[in-house]
Amino acid sequence: MPDIQVKLPDGSVRQVPAGTTPAELLDTAGAVAALVDGEPWDLGRGLDRDASLAPLPAASEPGRTVLRHSAAHVLAQAVTDLYPEASYAIGPPIEDGFYYDFDVPEPFTPDDLERIEIVELCLDGDPGGDHGGLQNSKKLYH
Repeated sequence: MPDIQVKLPDGSVRQVPAGTTPAELLDTAGAVAALVDGEPWDLGRGLDRDASLAPLPAASEPGRTVLRHSAAHVLAQAVTDLYPEASYAIGPPIEDGFYYDFDVPEPFTPDDLERIEIVELCLDGDPGGDHGGLQNSKKLYH
């Protein structure tokens, strides 16, 4: 892989192989993502070009938007894992949080919402996969 040049927050420039991730180059404490040339970028996504790099703090407004966007995906996965017949439309981050519109045969009950919340908690930190948490929550709450 060819090398790329990455400008770090302290102003230094490092030459690294293309594919190097922001997490390998930054102090990510408190960061929810990176900023690559000012645009949000997943900390684990490899860099593919020369770029300026900085952490995106979770406590910043853009960081909260990234968290809300990710939380919406976790919610959608939890609902569709528990209710495979459910379909969803939009689920944008908004100023005070996020939401998703779901099309389900019957409205969610308070018990349904509790089950969804448990599965969300088990998925949190691993929205793209399952390392036992989802299976364990299904055993407990199905």
